Amino acid sequence: MKIAFRKADSLKSHPDQTSLGFGTIFTDYMFNMDYNPDQGWHNPRIEPYGPIAMDPSTIVLHYGQTIFEGLKAYRTESGAVQLFRPQDNIRRLNQSGDKLCIPPLDEKFVLHALVELLKVEKDWVPSAPGTSLYIRPAIVAMDPYVGLRVSQTYRFFIILTPVGAYYPKGFNPVKIWVTSKYVRAVRGGLGEAKTAANYAASIYATEMAHKEGYTQVLWLDGVDLKYVEEVGSMNIFFVIGDELITPMLNGSILAGVTRNSVITLARSWGMKVTERRIGIDEVYAANQRGELKEIFGSGTAAVISPVGHMKFDGKEITIGDGGVGPVSARLFKELMDIQYGRARDPFGWTMTVA
Repeated sequence: MKIAFRKADSLKSHPDQTSLGFGTIFTDYMFNMDYNPDQGWHNPRIEPYGPIAMDPSTIVLHYGQTIFEGLKAYRTESGAVQLFRPQDNIRRLNQSGDKLCIPPLDEKFVLHALVELLKVEKDWVPSAPGTSLYIRPAIVAMDPYVGLRVSQTYRFFIILTPVGAYYPKGFNPVKIWVTSKYVRAVRGGLGEAKTAANYAASIYATEMAHKEGYTQVLWLDGVDLKYVEEVGSMNIFFVIGDELITPMLNGSILAGVTRNSVITLARSWGMKVTERRIGIDEVYAANQRGELKEIFGSGTAAVISPVGHMKFDGKEITIGDGGVGPVSARLFKELMDIQYGRARDPFGWTMTVA
């Protein structure tokens, strides 16, 4: 398919790169494409960023049939723009779509469309330290129908937002609150899909954690309420002794691209990495024995988010010395160096686009 281009009447002023924040500023253009049963995915176009016309009865507004992804474009020291494992995000978009009965996209074409959009918007990729261009592909169900059924029509779009450094004041640990009352997802549900309902389910407990003075919620499994699953919207890792442990993918945990990168990178160092069920009681017991060295989350936005303190069942513990551990620090540096082109990429993860 040929991608049409409609020029904007005027272009926006670029923001101050030292005060970008996250997800509040959007670029001049977006990518749009539509689906119906007769034409399939059709009418791909790059056009000025703007509202999507939607009937008040549109299915996505009532029944949440929607999926999305999140990845970034980085400005290297040479001035080039590169992506980090974009094929994996596009593949996961289709995997989420399968759970929501959304027609699959041609993954090669979507990558081509993203590259073309980035070529148009390459000047929006910031160059200040730690900044990047966040990329949000999404699909929404578009049938005007108030009734629970699979939509017949869809809109796929990609929007771009320049974002600031996740740690503008330094790479610092967070405090997390473990809940055994509220659950984010259950096996057989939507936990392994990037869909709106998956995140809406986390809002209430997250607000409770904030009121208690904690940054994120550590979620336990929805069946036994004792096995660790995710932290906030990130995957979770534990360094116990000389072993790096993360919950295995079980149908209720998102298969994070950064998660996989952490596992691959740590194994390349010769570190023992285990994917298995790990109970919250086991974590606290390891801490009691002095074997719990580090806890950290992994995700697109933060890359690595070290944990300094954790509270469960009224008992707060300090992880290590409460600071950033050596495994977290090394992972953060090496992943960021690959993403920004400061180090060799031995895994073929990066892709130069402009």
